[in-house]
Amino acid sequence: MMKADDRKLRLRFSHFIFATLIFMAIALVYVWFHIQVTRINYQIAEEIQNKNKLDEENRRLKVEIATLTSPQRIETIARIKLKMCYPKRDQVVFLK
Repeated sequence: MMKADDRKLRLRFSHFIFATLIFMAIALVYVWFHIQVTRINYQIAEEIQNKNKLDEENRRLKVEIATLTSPQRIETIARIKLKMCYPKRDQVVFLK
């Protein structure tokens, strides 16, 4: 009689251990998934921040290009730094 009770008890205990292991495996998968989602969210936030920095730098560089290529600036540099001036009428040669 004791042997049948021992078997039932062992069977119940093994079922309990199996259910506990399944629960722990599911919990570990859930925690791993949650960690991965959090890591990806941090990467997304970092990439958005990098994009914003690059957009700002792009805007600044466009303004700088517009400033550096302005005709008034180029004429000022030609007159002051390069000592250039407009040609006189007799210095102009027209080609046909």
